[in-house]
Amino acid sequence: MKNNNMGAFFQRLPVETYVVTFTIILWIVLSITAPNFLTGDNISNMMRQVSISGIIAIGVLCTIIIAGIDLSVGSVAAFCGVLAAQLLSHGYGIPLSIGMALTAGVLVGALNATSVGKLGIPAFIVTLAGLQVYRGFALLIAGGMTVGGLPPDIKLFARGTVFGIPNLFLTMLAVGICVHYLLSYTRTGRYLYAIGSNSEAARRQGIPVFKMTMVAYVLSSGLATLAGVLLVSRLSIASPSMANAYELQAIAAVVVGGASLFGGRGTVLGAIAGAVLFTTMSNGAVLLDIDPFWEMVLEGLLIALVVYLDNLQKKRLSGL
Repeated sequence: MKNNNMGAFFQRLPVETYVVTFTIILWIVLSITAPNFLTGDNISNMMRQVSISGIIAIGVLCTIIIAGIDLSVGSVAAFCGVLAAQLLSHGYGIPLSIGMALTAGVLVGALNATSVGKLGIPAFIVTLAGLQVYRGFALLIAGGMTVGGLPPDIKLFARGTVFGIPNLFLTMLAVGICVHYLLSYTRTGRYLYAIGSNSEAARRQGIPVFKMTMVAYVLSSGLATLAGVLLVSRLSIASPSMANAYELQAIAAVVVGGASLFGGRGTVLGAIAGAVLFTTMSNGAVLLDIDPFWEMVLEGLLIALVVYLDNLQKKRLSGL
């Protein structure tokens, strides 16, 4: 009886619990094996690093919840980041440059949503094409070169802190709180989960599927744009190759954090937890001088393991 109770207890644990537990264990191991891991500079650097990937992951989460996907977020971050940098380098003010970049990102999201929701093109195809198109736009706008000559003030925000906490990390927390509220406490959030669970049933119940698809993809591209602008602020330059493969990191963080690629499930906490885990693994690999190729192998195996455990849990709960 005790074993059955213990098994039932673990079955009820959300995937986020496993991710957080594994991350804590990893922090303990790294604090012992890597002397520089728990230093203030390294922790601050990790907080800044996870902020960019975390913001992108939160946006991607919105599309995965509705059983979609957004493979273009890395390219959108680069495109809109380069656009903002070019405007800044030509003397446009920071508010106008960032505003125009965010507008471009919102338009990208609207185009993706229209292609998926109105034209019926699979999200994988639409955003895979976007991955190439917007990376190409970034290269064209930058002329294939790194964009420099940005005003000194652009780096102040990314390098600033509040009570020792980096502004970038506080921005990610603010974004996370807002999106968590949207998903958990509003009708829009309930609609997004309903569409991901069964879009046809949601449509029959009167849920505006296309409107909600628009919300999800605009959030994804808009947050990718925000991440791109913050990355420019952090680096003080813009490269058309920046944010390369960030889409894969974001999807991995969301999936490891408990979201289902079939839609209808996922949380902001899980997405952030997944991003923290992968950032910790990357940081630890650097400090321990581990070959980055092995890091890629370990990350892939971790994703497979978490998905396997999640599927096993669902089968047990359904009595299969």
